[in-house]
Amino acid sequence: MKEKLLFVFWTILIFTLCSIPGKAIPNISWLELISFDKFVHATLFFIEQFLLMRAIQPKSGSQILYALVFCVLYGGALELMQYYIFPSRSGDWLDFVANSFGAGASAAYIGRKRIKKIRQESRR
Repeated sequence: MKEKLLFVFWTILIFTLCSIPGKAIPNISWLELISFDKFVHATLFFIEQFLLMRAIQPKSGSQILYALVFCVLYGGALELMQYYIFPSRSGDWLDFVANSFGAGASAAYIGRKRIKKIRQESRR
């Protein structure tokens, strides 16, 4: 239950951060030089995917894939909302790529560990 609550909390936190009006977000030019924004997006969605995997405890590759698809679609939906709905925000294709990369990296890492554990348990 704790894992599910953490996932829901994180999902809401990402939504809240993405819906903050653009004017309220500090603009630090040197961070733009190192693409800090993309790192933040990838990290947020790495954690999102990680928490989702902990919450659902996938037992197959298809469940891992469904979790990844959910996170990628969520990241895409947020970028579309930033473009069409949220004031002073702009959806960014590269932010979507960073979101997807973070979720994919997490799915690969956690999924690999999870599948390995399942295989070990089935051998016993």
